Amino acid sequence: ERWGGELRLNAHVDQILVEGGKAVGVRLQRGEVVNAPVVISNATIWDTYSQLLRPEDLPKAYRKQSLETPAVESFMHLHLGIRAEGLEGLTGHHVVVHDANRDITEPGNTCMISIPSVWDANLAPIGHHVIHAYTLEPYQGWQRDDQYKEKKKARSQSLFRALERVIPDIRERITLELIGTPLTHSYYLRRYQGTYGPAIAAGKAMFPSCHTPIPGLYRVGDSTMPGIGVPAVAGSGILCANTLVTPSQTAELLACLGKQG
Repeated sequence: ERWGGELRLNAHVDQILVEGGKAVGVRLQRGEVVNAPVVISNATIWDTYSQLLRPEDLPKAYRKQSLETPAVESFMHLHLGIRAEGLEGLTGHHVVVHDANRDITEPGNTCMISIPSVWDANLAPIGHHVIHAYTLEPYQGWQRDDQYKEKKKARSQSLFRALERVIPDIRERITLELIGTPLTHSYYLRRYQGTYGPAIAAGKAMFPSCHTPIPGLYRVGDSTMPGIGVPAVAGSGILCANTLVTPSQTAELLACLGKQG
């Protein structure tokens, strides 16, 4: 807003509008049309090309190849609030591999654990810690039916067992328990099959750039260069922004920042 922009919350996009082969804006789910000469999508490659655009907006072969990009599995998530008494020596980050003889990418085998309140006590109520643990989990086979709650509990047990390696009496300490599944990931983050991003192996293929075949439409996020993860996603935004300005504008901004520094 300081630079003349406008931030809208709860303004969910229904469609990227393309006229005459060019991106001309977006239509929101509530029907409002926002016109713009440049549209930047941070949705995944699958959601952008199959949900936000019409099939006819893209070259057929390009769309088919893009939608066939392999995807990383989704996740089981565990968010806990626990009583902290007696855990003064607790450290904040842990990786637990249940069976070193199995593939580390096998769902439930490798569990990542983060306890951020170890570093910042303000992240939890007094006398408590917050915990986030996750492991890979396929999207296929999940549905919101009568067995959903039981399946959530069953599939989260590998995370509880991993946490017991760090805090043996973890189950007795729980004051808040939230379990996330691939359906949770898909619904709340609006990501294709709840995926973490494209499964593009280093050295075998390249993540696509921010450009698309549609003039005025660009993409950022973890299905563009440089790839998956927060630093890479931030980098994708920088690369895209740099694409939209001239070298002289970039030099002018750097000079301005240098004076401020």
